[in-house]
Amino acid sequence: MEIVFLGTGSMIPTQDRNHSATLLLYKNEGILIDCGEGTQKQFRIAKIPITKITKILITHWHGDHVLGLPGVVQSLEKHHYNNTLEIYCPKGSKKYFNNMFKGFDYEIGIKYKIIEINKRIFLKDKDFILEALKLNHTIPCLGYSFIEKDKRKVDKNYLSKFGLRSHPIVKRLQQGKDITWENKKIKASQATKIKKGLKISVITDTGLCENILKLVKNSDVMIAEATYKHDLEEKAKSYRHLTTKQAAMIAKKSNVKKLMLTHFSQRYKELDELKKEASEVFKNVHLAKDFLRISL
Repeated sequence: MEIVFLGTGSMIPTQDRNHSATLLLYKNEGILIDCGEGTQKQFRIAKIPITKITKILITHWHGDHVLGLPGVVQSLEKHHYNNTLEIYCPKGSKKYFNNMFKGFDYEIGIKYKIIEINKRIFLKDKDFILEALKLNHTIPCLGYSFIEKDKRKVDKNYLSKFGLRSHPIVKRLQQGKDITWENKKIKASQATKIKKGLKISVITDTGLCENILKLVKNSDVMIAEATYKHDLEEKAKSYRHLTTKQAAMIAKKSNVKKLMLTHFSQRYKELDELKKEASEVFKNVHLAKDFLRISL
């Protein structure tokens, strides 16, 4: 699994920070969370084929999170995209999407589906699930979690005691079922170990609310906005954004392992103070930047 930050700015991009876009690469999936203006170019700079995208998760319909959609869709067509692009988004999004593409002379040339989310767990795959909860922003906005399913790993050293190595029957152990091998019973509980799946959560844009805590609980990585330093807490509250300390408090309360701060206001040229503020509350804090790649 790899997380690639393609845009880490907020409403106004800077020379170093593009509008919001985060890519999660997992097996054959390329899940893009938000698609700010210029995202197609960010793929080129990052040297990632844009056809890696399989799904787009839209948090909300403010321009800095969606204005890159037309460019990405056109790029996918020009690169002979053969999949059906799945676009997940809040209720009422179909009209915004359709209006966006009516604004210029272009007929969408790829297969796509707009799925308006109406329940917490909105996608179940054999390897992972995707869930969403409403956040506290000025317009309808969703936070997202990617949750990898737990895997049962076979203890080969334990099986070797029974003279069992490679055999189709081992698959039953991976399914949590006991087996009999050469008249000896092998229990799945002893021959296998559970490897906990990873959980990645993305929270932007939002003010404080209970749903954040529910969504990000026990996340291995929480990607959260830190639009303002804490001295602008009242401003953050009025615009329904988070401060650095608030993001850190959420991580601490929710048993998060790693906090990645993003969506920085263009007013901040240097970000060390933002990290320092958050680190006073939660120790494992990191600053996202455009083209940062994290392998998990």
